[in-house]
Amino acid sequence: MFDIVALGESLIDFTPSGENSQGMALFARNPGGAPANVLAMAAKLGGKTAFIGKVGDDMHGRFLRDTLTAAGIDVTGLVLSPDVFTTLAFVALDDRGERHFSFARKPGADTCLRSDELPAPLLSSARVLHVGSLSLTDEPARSATFAAVERAKAAGAVISYDPNYRAALWPDAETAARHMRGMVPYVDVMKLSDEETALLTDEPDPAAAAAALLSCGVKCAAVTLGAEGALVAAADGMRRVPGFAVNAVDTTGAGDAFWGGFLHRMLALDKTPDQLTVDDAADCARWGSATAAVCVTRRGAIPAMPSLAEAEALLAE
Repeated sequence: MFDIVALGESLIDFTPSGENSQGMALFARNPGGAPANVLAMAAKLGGKTAFIGKVGDDMHGRFLRDTLTAAGIDVTGLVLSPDVFTTLAFVALDDRGERHFSFARKPGADTCLRSDELPAPLLSSARVLHVGSLSLTDEPARSATFAAVERAKAAGAVISYDPNYRAALWPDAETAARHMRGMVPYVDVMKLSDEETALLTDEPDPAAAAAALLSCGVKCAAVTLGAEGALVAAADGMRRVPGFAVNAVDTTGAGDAFWGGFLHRMLALDKTPDQLTVDDAADCARWGSATAAVCVTRRGAIPAMPSLAEAEALLAE
């Protein structure tokens, strides 16, 4: 049995790393991809995790496979394809450490995962199946994602969803909203940012957006609010959970670190999604805020995920 299985993109984040002697920008190769980041966070906290996705059989794809393995993530569901190149994301950071992306993905390997490549043993043994929306941008990965969700849900898995909107990967916001909202009816627990609320629900206000998601069948929703923490909602109410004050260096992977910490705590509570209360959700969000707070003090995504001891130390303050 796996605690969390995630399906989606594993890619390279090329992040700024100064300039060379000629004044040309240098970039550091960092392993990333939101679903993989969530798994890396959960694995650092002691969870048993597995990844489903596709990378190129190239230097970057092999690097990602080795990185996931080193992070303690099962990679039997990772396909290395000789036909497509591993997806690359070039990241620019502004003065506040916020990210701006430019993707090399036309197509990228992550969009080419097929339904017949889905590993049945992983889907049938997952306590949680986590997906994002980057696998919904193109076929055949879109159909593979829905097929995986249906199979895992039928086997009793909790379905977790983080839309993780990247405007550059969609033809327009309307198309993005249609496909991203299409996943919501399958979802038990969901995380989104305050910048994604209107896109997913037509409600820009976090509380109204969370209420809308619950009305669509989501059992527990969390809206991240940047440095202000998160708003959580369950059947018995809503609550704002403050974040931790830290000096942010790089916000890459922050939301994924939050959700990895959240899911870790949720599994420790050993409750079904229907049984989660707002107190439970707030408890999970505090864990998520702690793991995200440590993550943003370091550069990169997977390499920045904190250990269980680091998360517990911050929670104890």
